[in-house]
Amino acid sequence: MTDKKTVEVVSKILDESKKLERKFKQNIDLVVNLKNIDLNNPKNRLEEEIILPHGRGSVAKIALFASGELAVKSKTHVDLLIKPEEIGDLSKDKKKFKKIAEAHDFFIAEAPLMPTIGKTLGTVLGPRGKMPRPVPPNADISGLVKNLRNTVKIRAKTKTFHTTVGNEEMSKENIADNIDAIIKRIEQKLEKGRMNIGSIHIKTTMGPSERVI
Repeated sequence: MTDKKTVEVVSKILDESKKLERKFKQNIDLVVNLKNIDLNNPKNRLEEEIILPHGRGSVAKIALFASGELAVKSKTHVDLLIKPEEIGDLSKDKKKFKKIAEAHDFFIAEAPLMPTIGKTLGTVLGPRGKMPRPVPPNADISGLVKNLRNTVKIRAKTKTFHTTVGNEEMSKENIADNIDAIIKRIEQKLEKGRMNIGSIHIKTTMGPSERVI
């Protein structure tokens, strides 16, 4: 059941958004501030992938490292296919690959390619939390891609982090459901649950923020 307070806060920022008359579709972002937690201890850091019940508002972009049958079968499912022979060239042109890493939300890789990717491109993908998810060479990745399209990743290496929860054209109830799903997961993963949350705000891309917690 959607939290009534969350719906009210979402409704408020959507009303404010309408007054701005922007020429582009604004995202809705969730900003989380943690407290009473030592993030210098790696076990306290959050790194979670959450499938939003009503999608992100815009589908996530996905890149695939693959060859042979997997490349042929999966080419139409992903936004970018990177073949094994291209990995070496990309490792020599880090500027180009950094642009690719920034433009894509998730990476998938044929499992046998993972050691090569780690050695050559890991310095770009690792710090961004985008190391590929390995799959068998004969895998059907359509279901995985479908889920990733509606997935957000939260990474808390500092006490303040943010993530997308939808856009201004979605209903307030659906945005609120997405927010509640993320908050629930965060509380499950924090050592002291809600006691480790200092505040949570939501905002549109260009609008003011409103406090949820």
